[in-house]
Amino acid sequence: MIKQLARLGATALWTALLLAAARPSSGQAIVSNENNPFLDPKGHQPLEIGAIVQGGFGLTENRNDFKFIMAGVHAGKVLTGNMGHGPLRGNFEYAVEAFPFWQSYTPKFERPFCTNPPGTPAQCTPFYTVGGTYTGASVTPIILRWNVVGTKKFSFWGQAAGGLLWTNHKYPAFGGPPYNSQNDGKYADASVFNFTPQGGVGLHYFLRPRRSIDFSANGVHISSASLGDRNPGVNASVQFSLGYTWWK
Repeated sequence: MIKQLARLGATALWTALLLAAARPSSGQAIVSNENNPFLDPKGHQPLEIGAIVQGGFGLTENRNDFKFIMAGVHAGKVLTGNMGHGPLRGNFEYAVEAFPFWQSYTPKFERPFCTNPPGTPAQCTPFYTVGGTYTGASVTPIILRWNVVGTKKFSFWGQAAGGLLWTNHKYPAFGGPPYNSQNDGKYADASVFNFTPQGGVGLHYFLRPRRSIDFSANGVHISSASLGDRNPGVNASVQFSLGYTWWK
């Protein structure tokens, strides 16, 4: 399922890329003749907007079977001129991302619903299945990025970000032995809302003026910050993205 969704997202992205590359740019004001907008001799601080697909997997021992796939949009504005010297010379950018399509595939397991306190005989319902596929939406309203100026064709970046995730069921599933009200009772669930602090690195490959393909690798932590009764979370996941960006 993940491979099919990833293939579909990549196909759509490459189709958009080819159409954009073939479309004439008449009626648009050219900001710079440079492919890389950070090399604009006039010091223009560009705006970017683009499409993005992202996917990855959990890293920790009890989360390495978790998989992620999402698709959405990215927008950002460079806030400063180029600063510094040497290979890390660059600028600061503020950006946001929204993923109206978000899914996570998790292992299924069986748990009962129990009313007995810990250390007492089990008083539980028959077992039922939890886990599986979760669908939701994610927004990252705070992305602080340092863009390395780079070359005519390439620019690299590093970033730190924070976001919010909503899922159609409390994520991730929680429960299991010993079977009691603490682990499997009324107040033994996570939350439909989770926070997503994250950081990563990436690069732009500039195809032509004001057009780039973007690649990134991100470490993402998922936690409800105890909004639910339990906070099982995903301590660490690695997620890779592919995007296409228009620069203004």
